[in-house]
Amino acid sequence: MHRIFVYGTLKEGQPNYHIMTNRKHGKALFRGTGRTEDKYPLVIAEKANVPFLLEVPGTGHRIAGEIYMVDDQMLQFLDEFESCPDMYQRTIKRIEILEWGGKEDSPEERPAANTIECFVYSTTSYKAEWLNLTYHDCYDSYGTHGLPYQSHLDTQ
Repeated sequence: MHRIFVYGTLKEGQPNYHIMTNRKHGKALFRGTGRTEDKYPLVIAEKANVPFLLEVPGTGHRIAGEIYMVDDQMLQFLDEFESCPDMYQRTIKRIEILEWGGKEDSPEERPAANTIECFVYSTTSYKAEWLNLTYHDCYDSYGTHGLPYQSHLDTQ
């Protein structure tokens, strides 16, 4: 199993959350909430209003999201869904645990520290003007920013 941190449309209540709960893609178990240890710019860009975590550590905000344990099948599906490595890159980042709530945890799955390493999808391939967009610390497609995500793929 792999730890993954999601901050955008894959979070509960967001447009692509159904991917995380669809067993045909593999297994994803919610474990808790957290935020990046480092600051990053999280912007909403492109015609589809996609959330992008830009790989510019030290700029922006500490990003809030959800922590999951996923199996190999789900990780492979997420790589394809996130167009990794072309649009997004999957790297390991330090995540501060805000709340831990995995009901099915075995003792070895419970983190011993307040920060853990998780896979995170971010991008190094972005337009320079994206650095001038509003930086968010917590993505919500239905937020007051007025930029709802526009699905361009049939992922069901």
